Amino acid sequence: MNKPLRVIFMGTPDFAVPCLDAVHEYGCDVPLVVTRPDRPKGRGRKLAPPPVKTAALKFGYPVCQPDSTKTDRFRQKIGDIAPDLLVVVAFGHVLPKTVLDIPRFGAVNVHASLLPRYRGPAPIHRAIISGETETGITTMLMDKGLDTGEILLAEKCAILTDDTAETLHDRLADLGAAVLKKTLQGFENQTLRPVPQNHADATYAPMLSKKEGRIDWSRPAPEIERFIRGMCPWPGAFTFYNDKRLKIFKAAVLSESGGEAPGTVVASPMGRLRVSTGDGTVSIREIQGSSGKRLQITDFLRGFPIAAGAVFS
Repeated sequence: MNKPLRVIFMGTPDFAVPCLDAVHEYGCDVPLVVTRPDRPKGRGRKLAPPPVKTAALKFGYPVCQPDSTKTDRFRQKIGDIAPDLLVVVAFGHVLPKTVLDIPRFGAVNVHASLLPRYRGPAPIHRAIISGETETGITTMLMDKGLDTGEILLAEKCAILTDDTAETLHDRLADLGAAVLKKTLQGFENQTLRPVPQNHADATYAPMLSKKEGRIDWSRPAPEIERFIRGMCPWPGAFTFYNDKRLKIFKAAVLSESGGEAPGTVVASPMGRLRVSTGDGTVSIREIQGSSGKRLQITDFLRGFPIAAGAVFS
């Protein structure tokens, strides 16, 4: 191709920013960046721009923040630009077929899993919680389904034993940018060979909610430890003690079990907090009280001692 790819970029959160950087570095012509509207944030509830908007303005790209992508006005706006390609990364809106059909080469989505595994909005969290040892990035051609389109490229990424949703998110965001660059090159070189997904192997990663972070102490200790990592930092794994909410950020698995009921604090060395589970024990390493900041367990227990026999719920 003599002219650079004409790309409309659609994305919203931090995860999408490295991909926007990649589109810029690749030298694409970017006539528009589409992102979600500004949202209230922080204690003052002041309107704050999404990360992609901030990055787009840094590059001098025009920004559009529609409340809906299903209006005739939005479809006309995309049609008037006549892009070669839409690049969609964690956008947060469902794109109708009338929009997907506009670009010459279609719409490419960067998804944080090895499709067809973990389709949906929370693939990073769910992969850790489920005990996967690897995940990855997939670029695909978007269709009217949810992450069901033909696969363009995919690259694997190991899930480390101490990965949280935050650390894995950051590695996958960088990998997503690298795979997107290869995908853009594939469009220019006409070397991409889309492969249909095997829908029989599909799994779904539904959206997380705050209430889903409550720890079920009847589960085995390894599952609880993965759950805590998968929920960190948001929505956060939590439990209750004397009606006070405790948010747990880090824990370790101990094989021994004293036979106490799940959720019972067991006898622990000074400065440690061990809790019985459905199978085994977990040692809590980082925690936050209902008011206060995230602390190492030793520091937390100095101001908030919890005796053996206490019960978390």
